Amino acid sequence: MILISDAYREQQQHLHETTEYGTMAQHYGPLVSQIIEKLQITHLLDYGCGRKMGLLKNLKCSGKLTYQGYDPGAGLEELATAPIPAQMVCCIDVLEHIEPEYLENVLDHLVSLTEVVALLTIHTGPAMKVLPDGRNAHLTQQPLQWWLPKLWDRFDIQTVQCVGERSLYVIAYAKPRIEAPNGEKLT
Repeated sequence: MILISDAYREQQQHLHETTEYGTMAQHYGPLVSQIIEKLQITHLLDYGCGRKMGLLKNLKCSGKLTYQGYDPGAGLEELATAPIPAQMVCCIDVLEHIEPEYLENVLDHLVSLTEVVALLTIHTGPAMKVLPDGRNAHLTQQPLQWWLPKLWDRFDIQTVQCVGERSLYVIAYAKPRIEAPNGEKLT
């Protein structure tokens, strides 16, 4: 399953190296910490964590937490390693940056990695940053009504909250996975 093209990976790496890129996650630290505490999460996957891993630096949890960062566009080999499923998956300010032809793959990947709960944030308008090829850094600029069916098909949505005029977050549980007699996973 292709999640990112090589050419786009290079553009993302350039932005990570030359700009303040990937800073939104730090603002969600309190909310993520609250969910971790409430659900007693012990393993968190930060999907699209960025080089600075701002979410990790802003978590305040009383229990032991295993943090896993994943960002194939950050330009750091240790963040490009294929992630393993986690109880909680955070995907903060990432989905609007995904190449449109791979968005469905990335959404399916998120589902496969979410054991209990996911926090997904999406910006629906243009970014202030521009890719090296001149395109806006937000490749997918679509309203809430466009995103919700894609998420609803994959997750059990618990909360949808608009944040300002052009951002939203979704808290969603993993849909139960049912195993068929032949071992095939069904949802």
